Amino acid sequence: MPQSQSSTREIPETGLIPKHIAIIMDGNGRWARNRLMPRMAGHQQGVETVRGVIKSCIERNISYLTLFAFSSENWRRPADEISFLMQLFMGALEQEITKLHVNGIRFKVIGDLSRFEPKIIEFIHNGEQLTTQNTRLTFTVAANYGGRWDIMQAMRKMMAQSTELPLNFEEENLAQYLSMNYAPEPDLFIRTGGECRVSNFLLWQLAYTELYFTDTLWPDFSEHELDLAIQSYQQRERRFGRTSEQLQMAVSVKR
Repeated sequence: MPQSQSSTREIPETGLIPKHIAIIMDGNGRWARNRLMPRMAGHQQGVETVRGVIKSCIERNISYLTLFAFSSENWRRPADEISFLMQLFMGALEQEITKLHVNGIRFKVIGDLSRFEPKIIEFIHNGEQLTTQNTRLTFTVAANYGGRWDIMQAMRKMMAQSTELPLNFEEENLAQYLSMNYAPEPDLFIRTGGECRVSNFLLWQLAYTELYFTDTLWPDFSEHELDLAIQSYQQRERRFGRTSEQLQMAVSVKR
């Protein structure tokens, strides 16, 4: 798998289809409330949506899909909801890993796993090991993850492992220790549920990612909704600091 390329250091290759899509799956609770159902029903339906989005990404030749499942701030939620989410996560791991492997999907989890039960950690490690050679799609789940945590843990690892680290170290020195050092930076970020913020998700990696916000609640996020997000992406000018004229000249040279 290619390592991440910094969009602030060099201009990455881009195309009409994003290589990497990152999604904040928001709106499960409101989806359930609108139907006079418990919040847990919304989370269950959200898992079904995940299955559909994975399938849609494969059909569109998208190489990386990263989903924000549980943030480091989500521990502030009611205890019963957290307990249900952990059970749902463990059940999904138990049921889906083999299916992911059969379909050629590589499975990864990023985040601080130390707060999870040993059984969940075991499922995660086994799933990552089983699917490590798969290349059809790299499917990453961010669990107990925060963008600031990611930068801090990378800094700690860099300082611990680099005994002769110069005081004026560069991006590249730190980037190799970030959680997603195995993947290119996201081309397209999607947040469902109507909120327009990144909520501490992939703060380093989203520097030049195209942002797309939709009022659609996650359980209703369909194949059509994904295509709308991709169509919006296709209308953007990905200049990476350049002018429109420079971008057009670069396109002309490629032709």
